[in-house]
Amino acid sequence: MASVNSRSGFCNSNSTFYSKRTPIPLPPNPSLDVTTFISSQAHRGRIAFIDASTGQNLTFSELWRAVESVSDCLSEIGIRKGHVVLLLSPNSILFPVVCLSVMSLGAIITTTNPLNTSNEIAKQIKDSNPVLAFTTAQLLPKIAAAAKKLPIVLMDEERVDSVGEVRRLAEMMKKEPSGNRVKEQVDQDDTATLLYSSGTTGMSKGVISSHRNLIAMVQTIVNRFGSDDGEQRFICTVPMFHIYGLAAFATGLLAYGSTIIVLSKFEMHEMMSSIGKYQATCLPLVPPILVAMVNGADQIKAKYDLSSLHTVLCGGAPLSKEVTEGFAEKYPTVKILQGYGLTESTGIGASTDTVEESRRYGTAGKLSASMEGRIVDPVTGQILGPNQTGELWLKGPSIMKGYFSNEEATSSTLDSEGWLRTGDLCYIDEDGFIFVVDRLKELIKYKGYQVAPAELEALLLTHPEITDAAVIP
Repeated sequence: MASVNSRSGFCNSNSTFYSKRTPIPLPPNPSLDVTTFISSQAHRGRIAFIDASTGQNLTFSELWRAVESVSDCLSEIGIRKGHVVLLLSPNSILFPVVCLSVMSLGAIITTTNPLNTSNEIAKQIKDSNPVLAFTTAQLLPKIAAAAKKLPIVLMDEERVDSVGEVRRLAEMMKKEPSGNRVKEQVDQDDTATLLYSSGTTGMSKGVISSHRNLIAMVQTIVNRFGSDDGEQRFICTVPMFHIYGLAAFATGLLAYGSTIIVLSKFEMHEMMSSIGKYQATCLPLVPPILVAMVNGADQIKAKYDLSSLHTVLCGGAPLSKEVTEGFAEKYPTVKILQGYGLTESTGIGASTDTVEESRRYGTAGKLSASMEGRIVDPVTGQILGPNQTGELWLKGPSIMKGYFSNEEATSSTLDSEGWLRTGDLCYIDEDGFIFVVDRLKELIKYKGYQVAPAELEALLLTHPEITDAAVIP
């Protein structure tokens, strides 16, 4: 590794960029599930989750007891390692309970968007073949229409006209853990989640992420935020069914004891009022919401108490100099950190972790710890060096195992050495910062114009009238 440039992280001998962040060794025990890994981390946190609208909360001790109880119940009804369990629910403080319980058994969680139609849900059910579904009373008709015979566990207390076999999560959580459960050996290589993504191209596909992938992501998240002093309180507005929400709010941030304030769906007023009400310190969001915060700063600051807020985390598209500086001017006590990732990379692949790094305007950040990158000419396949634009390829412990039951899509996205083709046109500068220039294939159409995702933010800045429509994820 002597030929690695200390400034850019680029190695001339194999044309690979190496992360400049301190490597994080994975746990040496091969038989370890992500739930056990998270629950064994020491921290001083007390409250794990707060429901923003009701104030109901789950302490860490209540969370882990609930996970133990639900795991026991799932085991009793025959859920085993390798079984797939579907979760269709808006964000809730019970969403992580379900995920952590299922994964602790070595079973596989597959999430789906509550806005999906019955037909879209039916397609995912047909592909992933779940043996059980968790959902809410309101969403029950969608699953009932998609798969009439699928056994259901309801996550809320609402009365429903029984559709097939319906159990209640609340009853499962009340059960005394017996300690007699037959514990199957779960290895880091075993599949933990099956999240559906359109991938770097084309139709929706099941992304297979292992326990190792998730453990690596948890370590990246803890490493990124765990050094901050004091108690961290995160507002969760991003969907938990999405990798960003699942990796950060249903798993990663629990490992160092932060409190997560859960909004069932994104709503600007509720998000802003929750910051003051629960003294939130960190606000993860996507660029259009950040733009709305800049454009409406005077009204927002007059109406809401944002004094506790010290960090905004932004992902989805790089922020321009104008937006970054505009935000810094309007909210001088709040720093912006950015992240870049895909479902296929189990969340973060690169990030800015300090205010100084964020001042490199337009960057998606530096490669995450233990991540390697390449810039490849999409036409010739030539591997390029610093400041040359090509497709970004990523390799590291959080890169997915492949697409479920889709060898063709897997082989066109993952090469034989484990490099993930991201589908993003990027360059990496002489200091190791990644800049996303464009998507290889996907362009957004807006009012007849072809708009690259990276240009969307500029469009919103120059046309504030479309911001309100755009902030609905």
